Amino acid sequence: MMTQDLLAALCLVLVIEGIMPFLAPSSWRNMLLTLAQSNEKYIRIMGLASLLLGAGLLFWVR
Repeated sequence: MMTQDLLAALCLVLVIEGIMPFLAPSSWRNMLLTLAQSNEKYIRIMGLASLLLGAGLLFWVR
């Protein structure tokens, strides 16, 4: 059961990741170009914030 849940979660990640490039490809490209020009510290902070938000929401939902 746990493997099936993990696979379902990974599939949802792919669906969510695909929404922006499908709906607004030029905005998505501009966002990636801006992110590529950012320094590593900013990217790490954004990654940590995303990780903590996701973990917190998962804890709250479960």
